[in-house]
Amino acid sequence: MALKVLSALDTAKTQYYHFKAIIIAGMGLFTDAYDLFCIPPIMKLIGRIYYEKEPGSHKYEIPAFVVSLLLGLSLLGTVIGQIVFGHLGDRIGRRRVYGLSLILMVVSSIGCGFSICRTRNCVLTTLGFFRFVLGIGIGGDYPLSATIMSEFANKATRGSFIAAVFSMQGFGILVSSTVTMAVCSAFNAASKAVNDHTPEEADVAWRLILMFGAVPAVMTYYWRMMMPETARYTALVEQNVLQAAKDMEKVLDVSMSQIAEDYEIPLTPPSYPIFSKRFFRRHGRDLFSCATTWFLLDVVFYSSNLFQSQIYNHYLSQKESVNAYQEAFEVARVQAIIAVCSTIPGYWATVACIDRIGRVRIQITGFIFMAMGLLAIGVPYYSTWDEDTHDKGKNVGFMLLYGLTFFFANFGPNTTTFIVPAELFPARFRSTCHGISGAAGKVGAIIGSIGFLWASHNKKEKGYPKSLGMRYSLVILAGVCLLGAVVTYFFTRETKGKSLEENENEDEINDQVLLTGGDVHSHSSITEGAAA
Repeated sequence: MALKVLSALDTAKTQYYHFKAIIIAGMGLFTDAYDLFCIPPIMKLIGRIYYEKEPGSHKYEIPAFVVSLLLGLSLLGTVIGQIVFGHLGDRIGRRRVYGLSLILMVVSSIGCGFSICRTRNCVLTTLGFFRFVLGIGIGGDYPLSATIMSEFANKATRGSFIAAVFSMQGFGILVSSTVTMAVCSAFNAASKAVNDHTPEEADVAWRLILMFGAVPAVMTYYWRMMMPETARYTALVEQNVLQAAKDMEKVLDVSMSQIAEDYEIPLTPPSYPIFSKRFFRRHGRDLFSCATTWFLLDVVFYSSNLFQSQIYNHYLSQKESVNAYQEAFEVARVQAIIAVCSTIPGYWATVACIDRIGRVRIQITGFIFMAMGLLAIGVPYYSTWDEDTHDKGKNVGFMLLYGLTFFFANFGPNTTTFIVPAELFPARFRSTCHGISGAAGKVGAIIGSIGFLWASHNKKEKGYPKSLGMRYSLVILAGVCLLGAVVTYFFTRETKGKSLEENENEDEINDQVLLTGGDVHSHSSITEGAAA
């Protein structure tokens, strides 16, 4: 018989608190996307300010090594944050460390803006440091937000709620672009900027854009601190069922008599530690599938910067014909258009469909369509897309394929790899396993955003050495997508419509089948979230 408080959570009607939790949990993802997507236009401003006196084609261009290092530091911080905060979320509680990750994001966002000094080396060094710290905060927010939302949600719409949290990234991209365009427009109107010289006040513009990323996080800090600990952590990990019921009475539209147990139930959860043989026998396959698919997805998803030069050549003015503010404005405008036409619709298509179609089908379909889009761009790349950037028909075709590829990334594995790890594991391992899965993903992101960026050049240019070229890089990425579909099909379990405890009980039953070599027709042992 399941605990009453957990049954009440699983069957609760959608109510105000669910939407409040989505906003509170989603602000971390919002800040993540804001800080990631404000960097391309900011790099244009920094290039204009600190590389204005470089000779020839290097004028205004930040060296490839510097760009890669700044990006890599942020992603490395995210890897560390996911592992550390994921573990702390299981060790001392989700709520107790939830505010800490937000504080790190706020402080580091402000620090990125100040970056202490105004000489090139000092600015880039301090910016890299604060973006590393920002990555730690963002990384910590991933497992905590997913776990908290999954443990508050009912089982019928849990997928949609977690997807809605993740979809806040789309709004983060849009707000990032909007703020960038507003700041650049204001500075451009107030200054006397000319095309061949960048005014000193441009050094203030990019700092303001970065610091604004702290505002949404600050606005939700109070509400994070007011959130109760999740009932599942309190009841199943801390073994305090009565306190779990009291906490849920405050946030759900139920009375204490409906969720309090009639008598004390002696919970006896399994005592095996994480990374033990028993853990891997029961949950090793799930951890492998979550970490591997997230890794493969992020290799491809974060390689989207391969397309930036192609998009910029199509839709941006030549750098000699615009000033610093206009160039950054145009980059932000392109990002906003892509967000509105592709990214946000993909996220909300998942919100609408995931609890009807299921996680596995959406993930496999997304991987397959991503592969098709990458092959359609990659195979004829040099003969079709790269030969004439002034052909409007080709430009539209390229953007259509690009948009569809990343629509199916978001209506597909980019969202589902965030959801599934929060549903498959027992409460005492849930945040840790989500953090490990996400960290594997960000390792893939480093490979995709830096490794493939260097591999995509078929000749020596802009500080990059000659390598594979775009065609082979994109074909390889398509192969990575197909591998992701295969891993999903063979290793990922469907969690649609099941309570979190049912997912764990399924593991318990499978374990008994493995040990006895036969079918299990009854199961009466007390596991997490259930009592005899």
